[in-house]
Amino acid sequence: MKAILCRQFGPPESLVLEELPSPAPGPGQVLVSVKAASVNYPDVLIIQNKYQVKPPLPFSPGSEMAGTVRALGAGVTAAKAGDRVIAFSTYGAFAEEAVVDAARLVPIPDGMDFVTAAAFLLTYGTAHHALRNRADVKPGETLLVLGAAGGVGIAAIEIGKVLGLRVIACASSDEKLAVCREHGADATINYASEDLRERIKALSGGAGVDIIFDPVGGAYAEAALRSSNWRARFLVIGFAAGEIPKIALNLPLLMERSIVGVYWGEWTRRTPVEFASAVRELSGWFREGRLRPHVSATYPLERAGEAIRLLADRKVKGKVVVAIA
Repeated sequence: MKAILCRQFGPPESLVLEELPSPAPGPGQVLVSVKAASVNYPDVLIIQNKYQVKPPLPFSPGSEMAGTVRALGAGVTAAKAGDRVIAFSTYGAFAEEAVVDAARLVPIPDGMDFVTAAAFLLTYGTAHHALRNRADVKPGETLLVLGAAGGVGIAAIEIGKVLGLRVIACASSDEKLAVCREHGADATINYASEDLRERIKALSGGAGVDIIFDPVGGAYAEAALRSSNWRARFLVIGFAAGEIPKIALNLPLLMERSIVGVYWGEWTRRTPVEFASAVRELSGWFREGRLRPHVSATYPLERAGEAIRLLADRKVKGKVVVAIA
């Protein structure tokens, strides 16, 4: 089988395409014939040895894939050969075949193709967990989404609308904000050309926002928090800007605001029953047409490095997917 390999830590341009033996699933594992794999921000970090997980070299990056089950390891009863599945792992997806723990499989919803499936679970699962389980949202509240044109940002917009929220989308260009409006944003802020705090004040009638969804970090986090309402919830999703903000603790104190961590991957491991329920709800919303993953580009396997570079340079709207077969 062919696979993209990281043989030495470095930029996306250092990745190589090689022919490898087909892997064999061990106990509790399945072998997936990968049809598509999406690019996520941890892929940018892991190939540079900047991620919290440190895989041994060489390895294939890629954490989210869609395909069919090809073979089962000992003890696997919840899947069968030929099943159409979404699978997620820390790495290994940018290959024609991948071994995945059987517990990390979910069925592809009816009517969803492989490219869409590869772009679905991580972003929509994260946004769903953040808003459903961590933010205690109430219909009519205002949700501010930073980095709203990215995959998880668009997921937050759509799920926010499903949950009855008013959504303000923030991004760095008018082109990106147009995509946000296509996916349901009620209002938008271009934080490259507009004053974030002043626009939040204007759009919220001076009250501030109730929930902040922040996958970006960096300079806009504190400005957003300062522009939030009484008992607002600040959801810490990630740090795509590359900078972890240092927040003065008087900011949550003064307005009884909450800063809430969101670690979807760990939550899926600790609460498998809740995770399964979330997947069923998300799948139902997709079938109803309420969720529409935005895939802005696809690349063949041999150009996976280019796909990662596109995300690293923050040029992706929605998701970019490596189409393998």
